[in-house]
Amino acid sequence: MGLDYEAIKAKAEGYKADMAAFLRELIAIPSESCEEEKVVKHIEAKMNELGFDKVEIDGLGNVIGWIGDGEKIIALDSHIDTVGIGNRDNWTDDPYTGWEDDDVIYGRGGSDQTGGLVSSVYAAKMMKDMDLVPKGYKVMVVGSIMEEDCDGLCWQYIVEKDGIRPEFVISTEPTDGGIYRGQRGRMEIRVDVRGVSCHGSAPERGDNAIYKMADIIQEVRALNNNGCDESTEIRGLVKMLDPKYNPDHYEDARFLGRGTCTVSQVFYTSPSRCAVADSCSISIDRRMTAGETWESCLDEIRNLPAVKKYGDDVKVSMYMYDRPSWKGTVYETEAYFPTWINGENEPHVKALVDAHKALFGEHRMGPDSQKALRDRPLTDKWTFSTNGVAIQGRHGIPCVGFGPGAENQAHAPNEITWKQDLVRCAAEYVAALNLYDDRVKSKKDELGK
Repeated sequence: MGLDYEAIKAKAEGYKADMAAFLRELIAIPSESCEEEKVVKHIEAKMNELGFDKVEIDGLGNVIGWIGDGEKIIALDSHIDTVGIGNRDNWTDDPYTGWEDDDVIYGRGGSDQTGGLVSSVYAAKMMKDMDLVPKGYKVMVVGSIMEEDCDGLCWQYIVEKDGIRPEFVISTEPTDGGIYRGQRGRMEIRVDVRGVSCHGSAPERGDNAIYKMADIIQEVRALNNNGCDESTEIRGLVKMLDPKYNPDHYEDARFLGRGTCTVSQVFYTSPSRCAVADSCSISIDRRMTAGETWESCLDEIRNLPAVKKYGDDVKVSMYMYDRPSWKGTVYETEAYFPTWINGENEPHVKALVDAHKALFGEHRMGPDSQKALRDRPLTDKWTFSTNGVAIQGRHGIPCVGFGPGAENQAHAPNEITWKQDLVRCAAEYVAALNLYDDRVKSKKDELGK
């Protein structure tokens, strides 16, 4: 028997007011990374109220709700931490009290991305109420923590520590009404340079670490900005879009976009303002496209002419993350967040695309005010990073994105999301999870297995 798509849409529409109210409650609870306890407890209570079969908080502090009793797992992931509000003067209204009208909900985290949690929680309730929990599966709804601080750490814990490995995961990060099948990766690189201090009145007696670092910084900028002509001493990162330099992955790189690098922080030590600096360090934000790895990115910096020139006085390394969660748990990891991408015909991607076409048609849906954002191909990719870096990037679990809200609202003042997005996403999740198994079987048939 086929799915009754009109019944699914009607059921989701019936929960519109409840979803809006729940999102307002979540926005009202400040929940920056490592400070999510109150919002976790609120979500736990809501899941129990809505009749989830099991609700738990894991050892890191993620809140997880379960419905169904099958042996296989399909998951909906939403990070429930937010960034701070930045300069309060940039907000026209209180970012936590917020407000709503007939169409929009205002407040920190609405788009990035507690709206996704709201849609996934109500999608699970809909599946239980409508007897649409896919046969042989149980549905895992994750309110994940610490994503803004260290994307993917939450899922490293789920997979590596707790041994939970879903068949596939839908990330509910905002997608501007699209279905996203990948993203660039990223990593956090540190460069340390040693110098020798001396009195500032006779700088020739010392070895100024800031001057050395200035040479390196110029070359980091060149690595980002240069082309890749053979005559160029420092070939730019754009080279990964060229089959000559990236023969196995250039097509995926062109889809995801080129890698980038930029100096994001500068540090130094000096005995005083009247002395030559004896050390200087920088942080580099490195975005990676298909075909790039953490080793290749570190080697690119190590092979810069200035880095090689200063030899043993320069150290290039990757940051580590070891901040305690709200439960006090430390789960140390490298600040490396791998690129991931799926083909358009993969079963988990097709499940979402087919569900969208059956529910809403072949084009992105959204308010007229966001037409410029929404008027793009239905299947696309994220600009920013998500928990997919661990789900699929590290652990190879198929991941695909569809979530309420807009990317341009993430981390911005006066953040809003749209009530109708909450409804559409809840309906999409119900339909897609029910189509997934048939798409897997079809794929196996195509491969003759």
